[in-house]
Order: sequence, then structure tokens, then C-alpha cells
Amino acid sequence: MIAAKKAPGKFNIEMFDDVPVLQRKWHAGLRPGERLPRYEDVMLGSLGRLADHIVLLKDNNETLEVSRTGRFIQKWLEDDRWDIPLSALSPDCATALGEAAASALRNSRPYPTVAHRVRDGLVQTYDILALPTFSRWGGTLIGVYVNERAPQYNLLDAIFSTTDEGVLSLATIRDAAGQPFDFQIVHHNQGASRLLKLPSTELQWRRLSAGGNLLCLPEVTERLLGVINSGSRDQFEVDSDDRNLRLGVTAFGDILSLTVSDVTALKRREASFRLLFDNNPMPMWVFDAETTGFLSVNDAAVQHYGYSRAMFLRMKLREIWPEDEWVPHNQALQQVGDVYHSGRNWRHLKADGSEIEVLTFGRRVAFDGRDGFLVAVVDITERRKAEARIAHMAHHDGLTNLPNRELYQDRLKQALEQSQPGNKRVAVLCVDLDLFKNVNDSFGHPMGDRLLKAVADRLRSEVSGNNLVARLGGDEFAVVMASDVSPNEASDYAAGLIKTLSATYDLDGIDVVVGASIGIALSPGDGATSEELMRNADMALYRAKSDGGGVHRFFEREMDRQAQKRRDMELDLRRAYANGEFELHYQPLVNLAADRISGFESLLRWRHPEKGMISPADFIPVAEDIGLIVSLGEWVLREACIEAAKWPADVKVAVNLSPVQFRSRNLVQVVVSALAHSGLSPRRLELEITESLFLAETEANLAILHQLRELGVSISMDDFGTGYSSLSYLRSFPFDKIKIDRSFVKDLAERSDCVAIVRAISGLGRSLNITTTAEGVETIDQLDWLRAEGCNEVQGFLFSAARPAAEIEALLSKFGRCASKAA
Repeated sequence: MIAAKKAPGKFNIEMFDDVPVLQRKWHAGLRPGERLPRYEDVMLGSLGRLADHIVLLKDNNETLEVSRTGRFIQKWLEDDRWDIPLSALSPDCATALGEAAASALRNSRPYPTVAHRVRDGLVQTYDILALPTFSRWGGTLIGVYVNERAPQYNLLDAIFSTTDEGVLSLATIRDAAGQPFDFQIVHHNQGASRLLKLPSTELQWRRLSAGGNLLCLPEVTERLLGVINSGSRDQFEVDSDDRNLRLGVTAFGDILSLTVSDVTALKRREASFRLLFDNNPMPMWVFDAETTGFLSVNDAAVQHYGYSRAMFLRMKLREIWPEDEWVPHNQALQQVGDVYHSGRNWRHLKADGSEIEVLTFGRRVAFDGRDGFLVAVVDITERRKAEARIAHMAHHDGLTNLPNRELYQDRLKQALEQSQPGNKRVAVLCVDLDLFKNVNDSFGHPMGDRLLKAVADRLRSEVSGNNLVARLGGDEFAVVMASDVSPNEASDYAAGLIKTLSATYDLDGIDVVVGASIGIALSPGDGATSEELMRNADMALYRAKSDGGGVHRFFEREMDRQAQKRRDMELDLRRAYANGEFELHYQPLVNLAADRISGFESLLRWRHPEKGMISPADFIPVAEDIGLIVSLGEWVLREACIEAAKWPADVKVAVNLSPVQFRSRNLVQVVVSALAHSGLSPRRLELEITESLFLAETEANLAILHQLRELGVSISMDDFGTGYSSLSYLRSFPFDKIKIDRSFVKDLAERSDCVAIVRAISGLGRSLNITTTAEGVETIDQLDWLRAEGCNEVQGFLFSAARPAAEIEALLSKFGRCASKAA
């Protein structure tokens, strides 16, 4: 066969003079304004002996055809035919010629490469140069030069001489009665010399009876004689000089083939395994891969499950499975490979009959000469209870307990799918409170929060059946009317909601009055997808607010003003990036144990020349949609790393990543470039992602995350607990940090459920050895609660808002060694 590879960089390896001559001839034939030189200017004329080394290929509708071959080429191909498809040649030569020609055509340049042909165990190296040219008869002709470069060598000899294992051949010496009694080393490699600790000259032709190496040990010679007498094979281990060597022996008549491997590290790992297994606080066992019987259990498993060790060793796995899970358990065992972790949660039975929910992790091991599996068990019974609460919070608004945007969108999609067969109408109502800002400004945010809860209660009372009400954020709510709704029914319902929401609220003895505005969109006329309906209902809401509020409006096709505003934002963003209007601010991260600033989160800011500071919430989604976030993200990474390199060596910088940046697939190179350019240690860079990253292309994104982790960069999950299935993501990737969302921190001092969630997340972090960081810390009470619940790190206005880079030094100086006291 022939294995061809591109020479790295320029073709700078030693070559025949023919190659540069042909390259110069190709460049000399290239005329101004033409992409390729003409065939007759390159391949005709004074080629001389070079013509014997050239095969002419014709590009015929994306297939290559052999047009002409020189004498050397015909000998090389072992074929003198012309005007045949390239595929008609032997596959090794056809592959080398085809790849070189294809690369030359793609680059429109001469393409040099090297090919190695292996025949009868001998390796021969060839220079290959493909020269693409125009043909005056139409199409493209490629002249491919081939010439032998270096002396051939034996592949097997090269492999055996370089392997780390020792390889020897021993000839049997027999006595007068024909009985084997000694051996002579007739062949060996350098690996054998190294492992036996003797120079090569002393090993060659040495008889084992002469002594001097471990092969001469009586027990080794006895095993070798046994192999010769039985004509079979053997494998055994020998301890020598604090080393463990494994010998494999095979007989070929009176010749023994002997391999020697150093298994010292393996034996030490086995000893470490025993130590880790026996003393591990996590329940662990080894079961027989064939019978599923328990082969060994550690003390933790005995204590946790309640079975005695003797009873455990008489049992099989099925006896700790509930009967209703026997089938999936058996299916999982049949599909397991050498390494596995739970693809789902399992239930196990303890000795007292109670059930626990567990995750299992295992790997195939050899145990006492048997094929087995080492299994570690994590009891997540209590964690699942906390997870259920977190899952509820992930789908519901933390303040009002209404469904959040994610659950709302899911239910809307379901309603649209169910409406398709009969083309039934689904209504989307976007509800926004009027004058809510005045309540916050006049009475403060706590009063505003109480008002939102009261509004949620009234909305909940007005929704029944398959309909759903959700809080999308702030004072924005939405309703799905899932049954077949007429415009009149939607209008009457919206009018009733406005009347209900506009009635006076009694909040702690204070009468509060707000109104409501509603935008309505109906499928399929106003949109066939959830995104279209929500967008168009939002446009209708904008019209209702513009008309003074307190009214409802249906979506109309002329409502394109929001779309125009979006287009204006896109144009402004592109101009802002070109004009350098973006800047980075930094918010400190405080380590509670050390009571000092441990890092800064970099936050992107846009200073518009006319509109002033524009909120990231306004421009980041637009930047993601138009793809600008990729370039913008590269700039943020570079700037943050350059700035962080100026800070003390123990202060980290955190950079947020958008899921869009992962789609470009060059994120790892961008991070490497930013670190190299700034000189910042990878250990000082944290990359923050949100769990929306896992909603698409999970495998590809996980691969990128693992590559980033291998660089030494830390990976943090932002806004933990606010999405769909945060805990499943923690099983998918070993995060270094999880950030507790500010929605849980906000009511920490007033709400026991928030305390329970923070406690669960902190405990989860400790169990998985993951740092926990709480966001949005604004009060000393919140700080005290977080410290008491074991949170590792905090950030928020209590310590500092995000500040420009120029103020970092002053912040570090101000906080010094006592961050909490400085706050």
C-alpha cells in the first residue's frame, strides 16, 4: 500500500533537484491574469529524462483519467495502459496520485507530497509533485512527477527495533537423549537489552545456562522448558530489582518467541486499587461479568446496604434490584462497555426492604483472574428530592410560582401541535402592567414584588382547563388559550383580564392601582410557530401601550415598527464593533473562606455615541442572532486576558461564553490565542456558560468543553437552577463551578424554600467537589445566609458594581485582605 502525507509547511525536506526545477517551470509558464499556466508551456518542450517520471492525468467531470505515462511511471504502476480511469490502477498508486492531484486542483498550485509504499514488508519512499495546467482542448490536465527518494528498509525490523517491549528468539539445545536442557538467544531487539539490563553484544548468542540475567533464573528456565515440551504457550510474571516483568512465551518447533514487558506500574496500580477500594467511604463492589455474582464488597457497601459481607458474596446483582427494573437493568448490562456511568437513575433494595435511588459508575477490571466490573454507587435519594424542587423552580418563576418562559414556550408548542389536524386557533396574550414602575419608584421593590404576587394570583384564578398563564419576566405575563378560540372570545377574555387586573390592590393597608395592556396573536393567521405568535403578540402589546394602555390590541401586519427597530439595532451593532464602542467592566468575585477578592467577572458594555450606555440585555441577543457575537466574543476574550495579566497572580478573570460561539467550532483556538497573546496562565481563566448550550449539538459542545478543560481553563455553569435540567448537565460534564442564580439569593433571608435550594446546591457542590458562587448579593443578611450554607464565593452590589478596568487596582487596594468588612 502507499500512505501519502503532506509535508509540513513548505516542502523543505530533502528532495531531488527535479522537483524545484518543475516548480520553477510551472511558475515561469503562469501568465498575468491567468489562474493556471498552459499545458504546453509546462509539460511540453525540454523535459528530457523528467518525462519518464511523469504521469499525465485528465480532469474529466470530477473523475481523473490516465492520459499518458513515462517509462519509470509504467514500471512503478506495473501497468502501461493509457486512456483509462485512475481507479483502474492498483489502489495504492491510485490513492497517492489522486490525493496529490485533488490537492493541486483545490489550491491551483503545484502540490508536493511524500508517499511510502509497502511491498513484501519493505518500505520505499517516493517524492510526488502534482502540477495543474489548463488544456487548450478544454478542461484541466495534471502532470504528476514521481521519483524514488531513499533506500528501502524492512518495516518489521523497524517496528521490532523501536518497540518498548523486549522481543527475543531462543533456540532450544537438546542433550544426547534428545531432551531439551538449555536455550541460546539467537535474536533480540533493543527493548530486550534495556529490560534485561545487558548490552546487546552480551545478549546475542548467550546461553541461559551462562547466567547473568533474569531469564537464567531456575524458575524461568523451568517454565520455558515446559513450553517446549508441550508445544503450547505460557505467560507468567517475574519480580526483579523492584520491578515486575511479564513474560509471554510461544513455541515454534524448537524456537521460542519470547516477549518481555515491564508491568511495574500496573502492579502498583493494582495495589493502589485495593487500598482505594477497601477504605473508600463510597459503597463499591466488584461483580462477575458473566454470572453477575458479587466477588468483593467494601465496608461502605456493607454498612450502607445492611447486608453482611458473607451474604453479599452469596448474592447476585438481581437481588438488589426491584422486580419492575429487572428488564432495564439486564438490558443496560448487555450494552455496557469497558467504562460506563449511569445513563439514568436506578433503584436499589437495602437489606431492610427500603429503596434508595442511586447513580452507578463502573469499569471493567480483572479480579482474581476473572472478568469483572468495579462499581461505585452514589446514593442520590435525598438529592433527588432537592432536584425535584429545583426542577420545579427551573420551570417556574421564583417570585410568583407561575410557569416561566421556558415552560410557557413548551406548552405553547404543544398546543400548536395539537391544533394542527383541524387547523384550530390558538391565542397568545402578552400582558404588561401599566404604571408598575411608579409602584416600584414610590414604594420600593419589596412592594413591587408583593404586587406581582397579587397579580399572579388574579391571573391564576382566571385561567382554567388547558390554558396556561406564565410570568415571562419583570411585569410581563403571557396567557395561552389552547382551545379553539375565536377573535371575539379572545377579545372578551382580554377585556375581562384588564378589568380584573385593574381593580384596586390592598397591600399592607395601602391601596395600589395599576392597569394592564394586552397584545393578542391568533394562529395560524398570525403565525404557525410559537416564536412567530409570541413575537407578533408582543408587537400588538407595543401598539396597546402606545395607545395609552388599559386596552387590548390584535396583531396587524402593518405592525412592522418593532422589526424596523430591530434592524436599526443590527446596523448600530455592526457600526459599534467597527468603531470600537464596546468596553469591558469587571465585577469582583469574593472568596468567603479567604475573605478576599479571588477574581473578577468581565462584563461587556456598549457606550453608544448618541444613546449612551445600552443594556447588554438589549444588544447581546441581537448580536447572537446576527452572528456578531463570535467576533465580539473573541475581542472580549483577548481584552479580558490582557487586562487580567496585569493583576496579582492569584486573581482570576471570568468570561461569559455565548452558545453561538460554540457553533463556530474554532472556540478552542480562540482561547489558546488569547492566552498566548496575553501571557495569562490558563489556570487564571474561567469560562462561564449557560445550560442553553446543552439544548443543541450536545456531543459536539461537550467535546469542545473537554478540550478547553484540558488546556487548564476552568468551566463554570452560570444561572444554575433556572433552566430545564441542570443536574443532568452536571452528569454530562465535570464543571469546576456552578453559579447560584440571583433569583434564589434575592429572597434568601425571607423565604425558606430559597434557603433550601441554596443549601441543596451548595451540598451538591461539596459532594461533586464543585465551587459554588452566589450572584446578586446585595445585603449583609444574604451574605450571612450564604456563608452559613457553605457557599464558596459571592458577587454582587454589596461588594461592588461592575467597574472599568482602570478602577481594578483601586478595588483591590480598597478590599485588601478583608472583603466582607470592606463591603
